[in-house]
Order: sequence, then structure tokens, then C-alpha cells
Amino acid sequence: MSRNAESTAFRSALEVIRAVEPRVADAIGAELTDQRESLKLIASENYASPATLLAMGNWFSDKYAEGTVGRRFYAGCQNVDTVEALAAEHARELFGAAHAYVQPHSGIDANLVAFWAVLADRVESPALKKAQVRQVNDLTEADWFALRRELGNQRMLGMSLDAGGHLTHGFRPNISGKMFDQRSYGTDPATGLIDYDWVAEAAREFKPLILVGGYSAYPRKVNFRILREIADSVGATFMVDMAHFAGLVAGKVFTGDFDPVPHAHIVTTTTHKSLRGPRGGMVLCQPELADQVDRGCPMVLGGPLPHVMAAKAVALAEARRPDFADYAQRIVDNSQALAEGLLSRGATLVTGGTDNHLVLIDVSGYGLTGRQAEQALLDSGIVTNRNSVPQDPNGAWYTSGIRIGTPALTTRGLGAAEMDQTAELIHTVLTQTTAGANADGTPSKAKYTLDPGLADKVARQATDLLATYPLYPGIDLA
Repeated sequence: MSRNAESTAFRSALEVIRAVEPRVADAIGAELTDQRESLKLIASENYASPATLLAMGNWFSDKYAEGTVGRRFYAGCQNVDTVEALAAEHARELFGAAHAYVQPHSGIDANLVAFWAVLADRVESPALKKAQVRQVNDLTEADWFALRRELGNQRMLGMSLDAGGHLTHGFRPNISGKMFDQRSYGTDPATGLIDYDWVAEAAREFKPLILVGGYSAYPRKVNFRILREIADSVGATFMVDMAHFAGLVAGKVFTGDFDPVPHAHIVTTTTHKSLRGPRGGMVLCQPELADQVDRGCPMVLGGPLPHVMAAKAVALAEARRPDFADYAQRIVDNSQALAEGLLSRGATLVTGGTDNHLVLIDVSGYGLTGRQAEQALLDSGIVTNRNSVPQDPNGAWYTSGIRIGTPALTTRGLGAAEMDQTAELIHTVLTQTTAGANADGTPSKAKYTLDPGLADKVARQATDLLATYPLYPGIDLA
């Protein structure tokens, strides 16, 4: 698409929106301005291509399409079949997967589809034996009554939240923690790294139905071959949530033992983050789980979103191009350069560095909580998110860490030199921020003090740093 065509497309869209609700059009334009001027370092965010964005705004949004390709509960879905089949084809080819299900609306939805697929396939209940069926849609109410009693006894073993795991891996605030009897494996307190011997011991003792690999805040590679061996040793299904690092798998930065697809029974992911697609989810699985996975709607999901599946097809096609592999490698190169820049300035990093797209800073060394650091950086034009660190004394709300990632800045074209400058800006803000106090004089975990003049100066420096790497250069809304 030519730059002129991109500008025309988005300007025209905003004009149409403005005629109905100008405040929405203004907010959309303001978001583009904010993203252009801020250092986006949230590890789970990226910038989708204009083609991907445009694929979401069309008549596919008007369609109901429950079911799967060729087996819909609504008529007139032939064009939906086309885009869903294309998205699944691109996913299978990109990741070398036997089966791909591209309907999930989010990563949580993808995980729920996977959990129920495994439960339906694996639970050896009297109800299932009596009915002599293996498909969940064939169960009677009596079968479900008996099955529900057994499902509560099923076990899941996944990475702990403070070690870098995710809420959807069995933690109580999430539905996964209510579905399963859950236990966590952590990391070595001395190194912050996964202790595979400890995971194996926990699996032998706990005997989980599902062993979950994957993370949202673990800055190192994971050996999925070893985890599969552990799962096999206790008869568990091995599931991997690769939402954060799917782009590194697609770009062949993570291969062999570090590519989860050949080793896991079932893999879930989002399609945004490092994969640089639309917000959505996806499930990849071995053939024996395909029938159950394809029943995600209506088992777990509402109606599929055909416009988002169209955008997934576009983004996955982009990820199959040779230049995506270069992009994925640059994500890791930039992450390691950012980590080195911070370490050289005295910052404390969980595990002492990174192998992937994210860096986790322990900000307690600056005398701050994660919440204080997050807001001080935001005041200074640097967008991050607070995150727990292993054995975090401040809990999951205030935290002691800041998680930063490089997928978005890499999309803009920044390199190692700019990562060092970014490290300098982060370090400057954190060293100049002081923790505040509550009204009664007790230390506050949220309040802080930062000279507004310094914050403005850093924000201008951040904008200047980005000026050479314009965001969506082909789009002019003026």
C-alpha cells in the first residue's frame, strides 16, 4: 500500500466516525499522537501494520459465524470460511503445527479452550465410560453432573505469578484457579532461573493432569524438551502458553528445545504482542486434540469475530515473510542491549539479563515500588508496567519491579544505540524519583516525588529520540 493510500484510508475513516461521534474520532487521533511521542516499552504491546488494522474495520464485523469452516450454524458464511481457513493455514505453516484454531478472542479465551479440550479428552470418568462417548457435545445432563464432581479434583502445575507466570495458569482470581487444584513451580532464589529438577520433583509429588509452560515476565529461554519429559514421566498433558514470545518462535529465534510447538501437546498464544497482529488468541495442537479444540465455540467462546480473523490472516501472512525473522532477531538484540545499558548504570535485573524480548527491573534498589516507578516513568514519556519480582514483598498490586520490552520500539526501527539512550532515560528518572509518605507520615507505596521540570526534559528527550523513527510514516491525519 502506498503512503498516500494509507493516509487516505485512515483520514476517510475518521471523517466518517466524526460525523457520528466526534469525541471518538478525536480520541483515536489522540491515541496515535500519544503513541508516536512516547517510548512504548510495555512488553505485551506492539504496532500492527496498516493492513492488519484496516482488515478489522469492515463488513465481516456484521457476521455471526458459530461453528467451524464448512460447519456453521448460520447461513451465508462462505467468506468467513475463506478468511478463517487462510488464518489457520498461515498459522500451521508458520509454526509447523498439525492443527490451528484461530477463533479465540484473547489469550485467556485460548487458554480456556485448551483447558476444556484437555479435560474432555483426558478425564476418565464413569460418566464418560457409561455414555461411551469422547465428545463433550454428546454428554447428557446426568453425564455432566457426574463429570463436574470429578473436574474439581483435576490438578494443574504452572509457573508461579511472582516468578513470571500468568494469572490464567491456575491462580485463584482467574477462572483457571477455580477449575483446577493448582500448584506452582518457582525459580531458584539465587539465580531467578527455572530449576527443572524441582519442577520434576513437584510433578512427581503432585501428579498434575496439566503441566503448563510459558510466562509473561520471565526474561530467559525455557527448555520445553525437558518440561515435556517431565510431563510424560507423570502422564500429564503438556501445555505451553507462548503468548509473549510467539513472534520469537515464528521468527525462528527460538528453535530446537526452545520452540514449544514440537514438544507440547497443545500451545496457546495471543496474536498481538511480539507476533505484531490484531488483539486475539489462537490454539495450536496435536491431531488427537483437534476435535475438542474446534469445539471452543460454543463450549467456551461466543460467536467468532470474523473481522479479527481476517486481520489474523493478514498478520500471519506478514509473519511468514523473510523480513519477519530479521525483525524477531532484532527484538532480542535490542532487549539484550537495553539490559546491558541498565546493568552498566547499576540497575538490578531479575536473572541478571535477558534471552528474550523483555527485561525485568527490580526497582527496590532505587528505593521505589513498582507502582511509583511506573507512574514516574509515565510522567516522563516512558510507558512501562509494574510487575512482581520473585518473592516480591510488595505483592501483585504495588510490586517491586518494572517490566519492559522491545517489540514495539523494534518495529519502529530503533537499534542498540537507541536502547542505550533509553536505558539512560530510565535510569535518570528512577534515580531522581523519591518515595512519598502518607498523610500520617508512614511510607507510601504509591506516592512519589519527581521534579516536573526533569520529567518534562526526559519526555522531550524521548520524543527527540523517536523523531528519527516515525510511527506509521505513511499516515498523515492532518
